[in-house]
Amino acid sequence: MASSQLGIASQIATQLKSTKSLNPNAAWLTAFLTTQKPTTPLPALTSTALFRLLASDITQTLERTANFCLPPNIDNVDVKERRLSGPIVVQVLGIDDMSKSRWEQIEAIEALERGEGTKGREIIRLPPAEEEDNAGTGVQKGGGPHKLLLQDAQGSRVYGIELKDVEGVGLGMNIGCKLVLKASLVARGVLLLEPSTTSLLGGKIEVLHKAWKDNRKRDLKAAIEANSGNARASN
Repeated sequence: MASSQLGIASQIATQLKSTKSLNPNAAWLTAFLTTQKPTTPLPALTSTALFRLLASDITQTLERTANFCLPPNIDNVDVKERRLSGPIVVQVLGIDDMSKSRWEQIEAIEALERGEGTKGREIIRLPPAEEEDNAGTGVQKGGGPHKLLLQDAQGSRVYGIELKDVEGVGLGMNIGCKLVLKASLVARGVLLLEPSTTSLLGGKIEVLHKAWKDNRKRDLKAAIEANSGNARASN
């Protein structure tokens, strides 16, 4: 990479780290800059880099150094309590509403597919623009707490559970959405999520989101059938 590009890459990395806690790796930044015009202003380059990082798999695009990632034994249930320093960026691989049964979650998914939202207990039909958004990024409000399957840049995974409602977390949120964890508490291998320690950056990994969306109802129904079979066998 030419010296001028090195300087630009350094400035982009510094800006993304200071404003979004994102630490893109050198290989990704080099590849990114080869796709951009040399005359593109730095603010525009930074905005484009942010958009692409939020749509990326962070195991491929972010630094994997220890201070940017989860501890290697974070899911150890023998550790009663620990607090992460952060900031650590993770991406969402799955979500459950712990207040809803599996059938209720299936109904919520089908409501989103029909372009319906909720207002309290009332089902409302969304306008076309909102319906289109709901198909991919609409977050169904209410319910919770939610349980998220989270992954860091090293590929380590951990479950996170809301202690308090976190803005933007809900059924219908994008798979691949990025979160920033700061001073988060881990108890018995589970990450405890609350607004003061958890913030959403947004984003979506299209291939993962489509696979999760396509398979979610099937997996929920399979779990229901398995439980029914176990109940019949025990009688």
